[in-house]
Parts: sequence; C-alpha cells; structure tokens
Amino acid sequence: MKWSVKRIALGAIALLVVGTAIFGVAKWREVKRVQFVSSMFSGADEVENFRNMNAIFPTRVIARGGESFVIPEGDKLDLPESYTYEGKTLDASAFIDGTDTVSLVVVQHGKLVHEQYWRGNTKDTRWISWSVGKSFISALVGIAIDEGKIGSIDDQITKYAPELADTGYDGVTIKNALQMSSGVGWNEDYSDENSDIARFGRTLAFGGSMVEFAKTLTRAKEPGTYNLYNSMDAQVLGLVLKNATGETPSDYLSKKIWSKIGAEQDAYWVLDDAGNELAAGGVNVTARDYAKFGLLYLHGGNWNGEQLVPADWVKASHTPDAPFLMPGENDHKSETSAGMGYGYLWWIPAKADGAYSAIGIYNQFIYVDPARDLVIVKNSANHRYGGGATEASYRELETFAFFRAIADKLDAAKAQ
Repeated sequence: MKWSVKRIALGAIALLVVGTAIFGVAKWREVKRVQFVSSMFSGADEVENFRNMNAIFPTRVIARGGESFVIPEGDKLDLPESYTYEGKTLDASAFIDGTDTVSLVVVQHGKLVHEQYWRGNTKDTRWISWSVGKSFISALVGIAIDEGKIGSIDDQITKYAPELADTGYDGVTIKNALQMSSGVGWNEDYSDENSDIARFGRTLAFGGSMVEFAKTLTRAKEPGTYNLYNSMDAQVLGLVLKNATGETPSDYLSKKIWSKIGAEQDAYWVLDDAGNELAAGGVNVTARDYAKFGLLYLHGGNWNGEQLVPADWVKASHTPDAPFLMPGENDHKSETSAGMGYGYLWWIPAKADGAYSAIGIYNQFIYVDPARDLVIVKNSANHRYGGGATEASYRELETFAFFRAIADKLDAAKAQ
C-alpha cells in the first residue's frame, strides 16, 4: 500500500546542480530525480512524472510475448453518481476529480464493462505501480517456491541473501516478510521527513543501493508477532528472488507471467543505481495490463488452462492466517493498517465479503472481488496523499466504498 520517497530539501537540488556545473558533467537525469523526490507529498501535480518514470530513473524492460490479448467488451456500465462512506452520500465525480484519477478499468465476467481515462492518459500509458508492485513480487515468490528455487516459505531470508546476516533481517523468514511481520524497526509515515521511508527515498534519489540501506536496519520486535507495514520487507524479497532464481525480477516476471497473459505493452521496472529492481513498488504497466494481472488472481493463478501462479499460493495470498493479520484493530498490528487485514503482500479490506486488493500510494489499486467475478483497476495521482497520516489524506477506505458502489450497480443491472 504505502511505499514511496519523501520530500528532500530543495537546497539539495541546488547543491547537485552546482556540483555538476563545477565538474562540467551534464547529469540531467540525476537532477530530475532529486527534483521529483523533493516534490512528492508536497501537493505537487505528479501526473507527468508518474507516466514518465523511465525519464527519471534507470529501468529494465519486462518483455511481453506472443499475441496481445484484448479484453472483450461487455455491456457498458455508467459509473454510479454517488457512493456511501461513513454514513454520508458522496458525489462520485468529485471523488474521481479529487483523487486525480487518470484511469479506471472495470472487468466483470471476463468482459470490459467500463474503461475511462483522464489527464492525458490512454490505454497505452504505462503508469507507476507504487506498492501495487509488491503483489507482483508475491506472485514471483510463489512461483519460485513451486519450482524449488526457494525451498520453503519458512526459510530464513539470509539463506538466499547472506549479505543481510547480522542485520535486522537475520532470523526473519520469507513468510514474515510477505506478511509485513519481519519485526524490523521501521517508520513509513510520509508526512515525517525523518522517517525510514524518507531515508529510503533519499537513498534512491542520490543513487544509493537499496541493499546497503537494508543493512542499516535493526530488530524492533520478534519476527512473526506484529504486523507493521514496511516497504523494505518487499525490497528484501526482491533480493531473495534475484539470488534464488539467478534472474532479475524483471526477467523472471517476463518469463513466468508477462509473456503468457497477452500483455498489450512491454512493462518496465525502476532500478536503483546498483541495478536492483525497486521491488517495493517500481513496476510500470498499462491499466488494461494491470487488469490482466488481477484477472490472473481472480482465476486462481490460471490463464487459459495454464497454471502460472500456484492456486494454493493465490488463495494463501489473500487469506490471513494469524490473529494479528485479520481485518480489524488489535494490539499486534500497527494503526497504519487502517483496520485492513493482510496476506502475502495483498490487502484484505474489512467487511469485503472475500474481496482483496493490491494498493499503492497516491491511490493505485487492483481490486479483486471473486464473489462478483470482478476486477477494478484505478490509477491516480492524488496530490493530497501523504499530506498527513490520516484517511482524509490517503482516501483508501473511501476508495473501497466507491468500488462497492460500482459492484452494487453491476448487481442491480444483472437483476433487471
């Protein structure tokens, strides 16, 4: 859900510009990168940045393959005019505008029933996943376990990432990291310039290594006992995948999923300067292709008869298996969960009737509702996101209320 970089003092930009001028080296991408990082959570309009991440960061292609699959069109759905949230009836158009929505795709019974774009986006626009990309990492871990490249979900991370020995990740299992229960100390408050996620952002902006940053983290709680959202847990799983499979996460995703689901576009993955994928949230995909990933999970990991992701893994990914992972509040989960449950890098909304979601900052969603045979994709650039550590800023629970209104309207249409 919540991954990204934090504001960096504008003076750092000036320092970098002056430095490059002094040494006579034109490093425009590096300058642009620091400018971008400094603008996040400041209320700035990020639409152009979010659809052009390959102009800001180094990237690696996630190659598609074979013929493109175009989701067939179904009976068109007009969006509901309103939805109910916290006992209030709210205007749907105002919500779409207020969260800076750029794309909305609704697929039911395998048919495209609504597709709409705003702010210059089109069906061909590749958009940053932010933490929706964590759910891609989850799928790849499941595949690697099924192939025997990772021995067990209960293996310790240091078995595959020995460089993290004697750090906060020593003694943490793969399952702990998948469930955001590593016990590693972490602060993911986007409104706090001194938080760990702010340090994460500065590391990325100034060309540092995510692996080296992970080595600085220490233990705060016993692993597997407390749910605390920590983007570094997913980042570390990217390292596990790379070492266990001998392939980059980009290549592994291309081979195992992207080349098989009829993706309409090559995707790409943001890298750090050491060449490591930003596993915490750096995938860039079109809205239609995000929907195909959602359809893959809706179908239990099966695509046209081929089991791409193990069915039991898909089920476990959205089935909380410990009290501290269940929807609702308790003393063994952080308030940053907003009352949602957690699986293997997938969120389970409270009172969702089996629905689950991948969530990224600035309001990115792949929402899967098996009971209604429904997938909804929403890409956004909510400029208020992270302005404060509250739902009024995040608007994630409100988004689920909007999705339920869409589902209810589909149910009503079916009943007619």
